[in-house]
Amino acid sequence: MRYTIGEVAKITGFSKYTLRYYDKQGLLPFLDRTENGIRIFKDSDLSFLSVISCLKETGMSIKEIREFVKWCMEGDSTLALRLKMFEEHKKAVEEQIKNLQKNLEKINHKIWYYQTALEAGTEAIHTEHNGGKYVNK
Repeated sequence: MRYTIGEVAKITGFSKYTLRYYDKQGLLPFLDRTENGIRIFKDSDLSFLSVISCLKETGMSIKEIREFVKWCMEGDSTLALRLKMFEEHKKAVEEQIKNLQKNLEKINHKIWYYQTALEAGTEAIHTEHNGGKYVNK
């Protein structure tokens, strides 16, 4: 199928502005255009946009994504480069997840802390049960 930029915005959740920006940044060199220069998207373009979205949402820069797109356009000779890029990005995402998990644990502790303090009507509940030590970490 063929889609207009408005249809793609509705399907993908990207704004028209973002889609135009990505195109201007060289992330969509494969797009077809009408004789009037209007962008036309294909199903394969939508699939590629989902990869771009994944990379962007996990912290990859536009510059790095542009390099990836360039390698894709060059074909099989860049398979090793693309694999290495994804392996490195996976490590970075795993580190992000690890850091997020630590922060989630801290947030869960604070939720417990405030729930128990609220139930007791005071934060003193936490010092009374810990030998007078303040444990609001």
